[in-house]
Amino acid sequence: MRAIELSLVDARRVALAAQGFGVARPRRPTRRHVRAVFEKVGAIQIDAVNVLVRSHYLPLFSRLGPYDRGALGALTGPQGDIVEYWVHAACLVPTEHWPAFAWKMRDEHYWKSVRRMADEHPEVLADLVAEVGRRGSVAASDLEQRDRPKEPWWDWSHTKLLLEYLFWTGRVTAGRRSNFERTYALAETRLSAAAIAERDSLSTEDAKAASLRLAARACGVGTARDIATYVGLGQRAAKPFLAAMVDDGTLLPARVQGVAAPAYLHAAAAASRPRRITAAALISPFDSLVWERERVLELFGFSYRIEIYVPKPKRVHGYYVLPFLLGERFVARVDLKAARSERELHVQSAFLEPGEDPEEVAPALMTELSTMARWLDLDDVVVRPVGNLAPHLARF
Repeated sequence: MRAIELSLVDARRVALAAQGFGVARPRRPTRRHVRAVFEKVGAIQIDAVNVLVRSHYLPLFSRLGPYDRGALGALTGPQGDIVEYWVHAACLVPTEHWPAFAWKMRDEHYWKSVRRMADEHPEVLADLVAEVGRRGSVAASDLEQRDRPKEPWWDWSHTKLLLEYLFWTGRVTAGRRSNFERTYALAETRLSAAAIAERDSLSTEDAKAASLRLAARACGVGTARDIATYVGLGQRAAKPFLAAMVDDGTLLPARVQGVAAPAYLHAAAAASRPRRITAAALISPFDSLVWERERVLELFGFSYRIEIYVPKPKRVHGYYVLPFLLGERFVARVDLKAARSERELHVQSAFLEPGEDPEEVAPALMTELSTMARWLDLDDVVVRPVGNLAPHLARF
């Protein structure tokens, strides 16, 4: 089959539309709109950093504007149909997609030491399952008993490790408390019998194929690397499944201008390629649009990295830096902080991308910053004099 030739502009438009940026924001976002975003992107990443707002709230704001965060809470709560599982990283996923990750639940290469602990102490694991079932929803801190002070970061108790083992293998699902602490509940209390039966009936190979189908649709167009990375599968392992999707018509071979590797265009994306994208959105560092940094560089010419873990003196743009998408381009990046006690949104730095016009970018960015501030119940936007875009922003 002859490959479809795509210009970079066309490829960007396809990628953005597949991620939910191809339509105008709703005037009054509802729970239905929130759920529709999950249908587009497949999964939304979770992260503990709260300097602005918990990261899983931001991709929805980027696509919907100022929505009610309680709508997401309802969908992820005990009566909701969004659960947590490991996709690209720790993510929120619709329950109907959860069975597609059965291959991860069975993968013996994950959490080897924890698996060994579970194998060596089956009676402890059985007691833990029974206790979770009795309580309905429980955190590790509700159960664990320590004989030494808790250490920072990766000091996980045996209880926490075994709960994570149960989570990884799909015997429990996870939620979050208001302090972001993970809670655990038996899978059968959060998932339908049909979802569990589907997970159990899918072969490992069929589950990999199902997860890659989700990834291919969410990418719109991408190389084997792009699609495989979306669900945390190696691209070599993914290629036979992608070839099968070409054979059945789900994917079309493609070539993207300037991208060396062969690409795949989803048939649905090919049938409805947008003529333009008119987005104006601040993008979370953990947004699925920018999960694969090389793809972002290839399609958008935008070099992006998270500098949270970079020592402060070595940071170039700041701590929690959000790219600003305007139309079909990343035109700026801003380091943001919600100063809640002052009720201010602080722009710690603002940098314009090379070749972009500050007179076009600054007003559009300030409009979005002001909208974000109101959404976060903040009264004002304060621009620090750091970065070449900051003086232009400060005029508004």
